[in-house]
Amino acid sequence: MDQLWLAFVQWLHTVGLHVDAGTARDVAEGAARATTALDMPSLLALAAALGWASGFRLYAVVFLVGGMGWLGWLPLPAGLQVLQHPAVLLVSGFMLLVEFFADKVPWLDSAWDALHTVIRIPAGALLAAGVFGADNATMAVVAGLLGGSLSATALATKMTTRAAANTSPEPFSNWGLSFFEDGLVVAVVWMATQHPVWFGVALVFMLLVSALLLVVLLQFLRAVLRRVSSFFSGSAKVA
Repeated sequence: MDQLWLAFVQWLHTVGLHVDAGTARDVAEGAARATTALDMPSLLALAAALGWASGFRLYAVVFLVGGMGWLGWLPLPAGLQVLQHPAVLLVSGFMLLVEFFADKVPWLDSAWDALHTVIRIPAGALLAAGVFGADNATMAVVAGLLGGSLSATALATKMTTRAAANTSPEPFSNWGLSFFEDGLVVAVVWMATQHPVWFGVALVFMLLVSALLLVVLLQFLRAVLRRVSSFFSGSAKVA
């Protein structure tokens, strides 16, 4: 563990983040406390929550978990200690605000989600893998695969739901969905860290709801596209 943290501190120096010996020692001690405070169900629940919630609000997840670690509310595992660094909190907090407002604008929300397909899924995998870190490479790989899959599922559900909502001219459905997702992310992170077993039950339920929504909404969107195509085909014939 000491060698791992020494390598991590050296890496921070290479990117311009200088950490003194005392800070490094405090971080290492925090990692040790996290190892003893979080059992395997808690670690798995945290990894699954990070993956799932990243598909909805990546920056909110990073800021929330990092903030909880910085405040001492949650002993972060070694692989997630970097989230509580002030620079990470500053950047993730700023991007959280940008995403909060971008997600409330019809069609801009879908464009924002499409842009983040290449960011949220690998980020969800990395965050989930970071729960176990280098000390347990096997579980880190398993958690990374789980986190990436859950992030992709959540993102697909979100994008499909928003695309269906954007077929309506009024913005209120978008606002309602966006605020619901904001609350869902907070609830998921809280439940995973406080009640990991109940979070597992809730996760199964959310996956079933996601599967149902994807089936129903994809059929709805296909019907909308057929009507639009028929409308333009009829207009072309009349012209």
